[in-house]
Amino acid sequence: MNQLRLRNSMGKMLAAAVLVIVCLSSQAQTVLTISGDVTKPLAWQATDLQAMWHTTVTAKDHDEKEHQYSGVPVSELLRQAGVTLGGQLRGKNLRKYVIVKAADDYEVVFALPELDPEFVSRSILLVDRVDGEPLSKDVGPYRIVVPGEKKMARWVRQVKRLEVKVAN
Repeated sequence: MNQLRLRNSMGKMLAAAVLVIVCLSSQAQTVLTISGDVTKPLAWQATDLQAMWHTTVTAKDHDEKEHQYSGVPVSELLRQAGVTLGGQLRGKNLRKYVIVKAADDYEVVFALPELDPEFVSRSILLVDRVDGEPLSKDVGPYRIVVPGEKKMARWVRQVKRLEVKVAN
């Protein structure tokens, strides 16, 4: 009888330990990767991205209302991955582009000069907050926001991956 109770207790403890491990591993999952023509492929977790310097832009969303979007400039993410930017972005390097990929397989393209602050005055962001609140599940955890574009077709929801490529 005591052995049966001991086995039940050990089984419950094992089940609880497995649950804790599953919860911790799901929180530590990679949420964004940068790969392709980079010197340092990167995989970030939510805590890594939250710790980065954020900037805020005001832009109109599909509802035609202005909102405050807070996030990391895409150029900073690319810089950390060793993507050619700034003074090196000339000649053959101008053929490089970024494909932004979403969880639902939606994809959009940006030429590198569109993302480089030395070429443009706007800042394209990978946002994680809107009006001070985290993005909703159907939009986040990350979204590309492109202030000033007339259509929001490149405002990618549920961003998972950035791939840098070179046009032939």
